[in-house]
Amino acid sequence: MHSWLTDAGIDAAETIRPVPQQRIREKIDQYMSRRDYPAVERHLLYWLEEARMGHDLRRQLMIQNELVGHYRKTGEREKALASADEALKLLDALDFGRTVSAGTTCVNIATAFCAFGEHSRALELFERARTGYEQEDTDPRLLGGLYNNMALAYAALGRWREAQALYDHAMDAMAEVPGGALEQAITCLNRANALEAELGMETAEPRIFDLLDRASELLENPDAPMDGYYAFVCEKCAPSFEYYGYFLEAEHLREEARRIYERT
Repeated sequence: MHSWLTDAGIDAAETIRPVPQQRIREKIDQYMSRRDYPAVERHLLYWLEEARMGHDLRRQLMIQNELVGHYRKTGEREKALASADEALKLLDALDFGRTVSAGTTCVNIATAFCAFGEHSRALELFERARTGYEQEDTDPRLLGGLYNNMALAYAALGRWREAQALYDHAMDAMAEVPGGALEQAITCLNRANALEAELGMETAEPRIFDLLDRASELLENPDAPMDGYYAFVCEKCAPSFEYYGYFLEAEHLREEARRIYERT
């Protein structure tokens, strides 16, 4: 067993003191609804130290995962990669293999690698996650996230055919998910960017505008919950609409995000 699991020769199972996972996540959601990123980091680092002191490897993995995502959002490359390395070590220590839990960690880390330009390294982790996901009865939301983010890595490497095939898989998976329209909208915008990069704007323009119109319809889906995540998606999508000249749509999405943040 990994050395982190023992303390002065005492059986680790007798000394593990779990930290409150649900409480940690709820507090993260509260801070994120206010976009208080410094508070998110302080909160996670505090509980990471508590988990280490309590020899709670599972919660350490959960917190390192959260830190990877947090640092990706705040653009802190070195901190994100350091947390990613720690999370991968924890996966090995816990011997999760190619389970869905391991796949979720791999997708999260690979997405961060993509954000910082490490696309080839990301693909190795996406493939590891895909093997586990497709062998299990995996939640379509997880599959959709995997396919969408994996497609981004292929597109960044100029492997257009693989990217578009995965975008098809992502759309199909998220069609089975309640509220999945938001993720489908993001996929449409990702496809538009990939088509422009592959074919050039003049050639791809009709298909790009069809994708933008579809994304706009999906974002107006009445089933979409008007919460902090919806606001985050609106902010994420607005620059793409603006880039392609959909200025009113971009402003509408930013205004929706502002209203939600002010309300919460």
